[in-house]
Amino acid sequence: MTKQFEVYKCEVCGNIVEVLHAGKSALVCCGQEMKLMEEQFADQTTEKHVPVVEKEADGLKATVGSTLHPMEDKHYIEWIEAITVKGVSRKYLKPGDKPESFFKDIEGLEKTREYCNIHGLWTYQADN
Repeated sequence: MTKQFEVYKCEVCGNIVEVLHAGKSALVCCGQEMKLMEEQFADQTTEKHVPVVEKEADGLKATVGSTLHPMEDKHYIEWIEAITVKGVSRKYLKPGDKPESFFKDIEGLEKTREYCNIHGLWTYQADN
């Protein structure tokens, strides 16, 4: 059974999907079940993957890591997203970009997540 906002990856072709609506069946790609990308948490003061969130007057700034995550061709942050009571805002990144995003008019923030192409899904849980 899938849950809304879970992220799955195909270990054969690399497809990544985020669940929009919960379902009763497993997600399948390339003839096999997709792997659930478990959200990882760590001390954001020492970890290069946990989003660091700064609230500003008109939104929030999410930076990946208290020490900036590398953004190299073989190791980088693919996307950063903010999940709120109203939905999801996401910014896609590529090698060479700064590992950060600004989300305007964020109301009811539940969590901020990022996806590293090597180390997977990392989450900052909002403390509203």
